[in-house]
Amino acid sequence: MGWIDLSIFCIYLTAMLGVGVYFLRKNKNTDDYFVGGRKLSSIHIGLSVVATDVGGGFSIGLGGLRFTMGLSGSWLLFTGLLGAWLSAVLLIPKVAGLARRKGFLSFPQFLEFIFDKRVALIAGLISAIGYLGFTSSQILAGAKLAASTFNGLSLNNALLIMGTIAVVYTVLGGLKAVIYTDTIQWIILMIGLIFIGLPFAYYEIGGYNAIVNTLEPDFLSLRAISWQQIVNWMFTIIPIWFIGMTLYQRIYASKNTQTAQRGWFIAGLFEYPLMAFIGVMLGMFARVAMENQLLPGYNATNLDAEMGLPVLLKTVLPVGFLGIVLSAYFSAIMSTADSCLMAASGNLLTDVFRMHNRTNSLRLSQVLTLIIGAIALLLALKMTSVLELMLHSYSFMVSGMIIPVLAALFAKRPNKIAALFSMLTGGSVTLLLILLRVPLPLNLDANIFGINASLIIYLLVASLSKTKQISI
Repeated sequence: MGWIDLSIFCIYLTAMLGVGVYFLRKNKNTDDYFVGGRKLSSIHIGLSVVATDVGGGFSIGLGGLRFTMGLSGSWLLFTGLLGAWLSAVLLIPKVAGLARRKGFLSFPQFLEFIFDKRVALIAGLISAIGYLGFTSSQILAGAKLAASTFNGLSLNNALLIMGTIAVVYTVLGGLKAVIYTDTIQWIILMIGLIFIGLPFAYYEIGGYNAIVNTLEPDFLSLRAISWQQIVNWMFTIIPIWFIGMTLYQRIYASKNTQTAQRGWFIAGLFEYPLMAFIGVMLGMFARVAMENQLLPGYNATNLDAEMGLPVLLKTVLPVGFLGIVLSAYFSAIMSTADSCLMAASGNLLTDVFRMHNRTNSLRLSQVLTLIIGAIALLLALKMTSVLELMLHSYSFMVSGMIIPVLAALFAKRPNKIAALFSMLTGGSVTLLLILLRVPLPLNLDANIFGINASLIIYLLVASLSKTKQISI
């Protein structure tokens, strides 16, 4: 990387840290820190949601997926579109107004209102652990990008650098800084990929003829995917829109219910088709470049699929443009890492330790964010796959909480005892199946078995006990 690119990149990082410092002076309480003062517009909410959900992990992780799958990899983000629009119609109308009346700061506080404090406590722990893993995946994404771009920079050193920047920026700024910078970061990412990354990469690999002559037909087909893979993605991605702490924080931060709904519809369209097919094309371009030996020093045996896209951009982009696109990717990574850190610290402060009403709660929030960030960095040092770490984190949260959330939204008599046991069962089953690497029927994801176990336990316990009905 030349000095011009490095200068552009350093200016970008300095600007992001500057925003964090600015909002450090503006945040007066935990309402500002965790839900942005509850006054944000639909465009800021929508761009922040898609920046958080797609983010660096999906930008790098899906680049690797499409490097190996081609066009069929786009179906992963189609599930994101479905999840966004379903939650806009089914979830937001029941949660947004209630959250404003009750002053909710976290997702488990909604479950506490429907069920009780024990359910909120378990939900807070599950969510915090899940977002800890998700934060680690973002730090790992940033490190892979940096290690593949800066000559002589090892992955571990890149992890330390990227982790420190992401954690410090988030500790300082809170959710308002996160959402405003998410808007800027998403615009940078779209400009960088659409107007710089795509055209330069397309030209350098030899255009359409090179693509069709290099790749197998399956790479150019939307049907080259198994039904099991689609089902696994649907059970992992769609439910996250109903249980994601980062998403509830943005519902709470919106001016009103309609603002939140518009934001969710905007986010869905950005996920699919826009980001889905940008990622597809760039991942495929990286595969074409590798097959045609356009990536000096790399081949199928020594190139990590998730590093194919960053290596391609480093190789094909001229001086100056690389710095812009690199900043764009780090924009995506920062957008997700900061939101996940905020979610995890919010869970611990409000739902586990219950310290959000203390006079020093703002400082406690920042300390918790710093501690979680440090743990996430240590976890990232032990992992190798961005997408695997992300999907495991998603699976753990989804299987533990989706059944109680659906019961809270739609059951006539939500049962607090059943909710408690179903959360413990779903999260535990999924985690054990993942850790023990148990072979599963039909190659289905552990998450599916965890959700089914959670549902069975909820129905069984609910049939044996009674609870009063609570109206939302």
